[in-house]
Amino acid sequence: MRYWVGKDPVLESEEEKEARRTNYTNMTNSYYNIATDFYEYGWGESFHFCRFYPGENFSQAIARHEHYLAMQLNVKPGMKVLDVGCGVGGPAREICQFTGTHITGINNNDYQISHASRSAAKMGLEEKTNFVKGNFMEMPFEDNSFDAVYAIEATCHAPKLEGVYGEIFRVLKSGGTFAFYEWCVTDKYDPTNPEHRRIVRGIEYADGIPELFKTSVALQSLKNVGFEIVSAEDLALNDDSIPWYYPLEGDIRKAQCVWDYFSIFRMTHFGKFCTRFLVRVLEKTGIAPAGSLQTHSVLETACDCLVEGGKLGIFTPMYLMVGKKP
Repeated sequence: MRYWVGKDPVLESEEEKEARRTNYTNMTNSYYNIATDFYEYGWGESFHFCRFYPGENFSQAIARHEHYLAMQLNVKPGMKVLDVGCGVGGPAREICQFTGTHITGINNNDYQISHASRSAAKMGLEEKTNFVKGNFMEMPFEDNSFDAVYAIEATCHAPKLEGVYGEIFRVLKSGGTFAFYEWCVTDKYDPTNPEHRRIVRGIEYADGIPELFKTSVALQSLKNVGFEIVSAEDLALNDDSIPWYYPLEGDIRKAQCVWDYFSIFRMTHFGKFCTRFLVRVLEKTGIAPAGSLQTHSVLETACDCLVEGGKLGIFTPMYLMVGKKP
């Protein structure tokens, strides 16, 4: 909690930012220890954003986003695929069922790994999935171990993009594909603009990210480690009538189905008040662990800054890059 609570992200010094980069493993692990249950409560078991079609409910859109990424990999039954930063395994289970391929997930958080393994077993996927605790900057796999690799909004937690991309290049077989959605700031981001800086620092602060890089930096980092670029596209730039951040806005008018009304209500001012009150009561009675209310406050900051960044077009959670290992 010390990386977020009680700190003003705008006033963060360069020394504090460097400390976040240096301690990225503990920071990310600590973040997900306290945030995982809140994520599942508000988002389900796939911790990522997506595009929406009119009339499409949230779970359908999330699954379609995962299927689209799997299609970029062109995976087939019998192939070995790696999910980098697998969370609680929602995308791994979905892609496993969609493609019939074997998925290995890597994550540095014990709580999430155990959750992912239990959920896979409940779905009868224990023979088709494997979840491993490990640091994606130093992965416990031999060279050329996987036919394909994907990551969904996970590698942004790396202190240096070339570090994690290089590890993925190492464990990927020659001719294999790496496809992933990256969190980035866009060319519209102006680091000299105080409002832009406040929003981006808020996203970093509240989402446990050492530093957000521009899309051009991410793409060049992928090239630098040896990948041949197949494609690169910011899916958030599509002229969608329903923006990727709509579930966070708290605008009931944008609900796509009955279930969406409940989900969006939780993001309204009154819904946030109700959740804060409930979390406060649960923490005081010992039902919820200490720090739950502070965690909820941090996640509210994340929601607000993500929406602001999306509306201004200075941030994207879905810069899709596809690279091939020669």
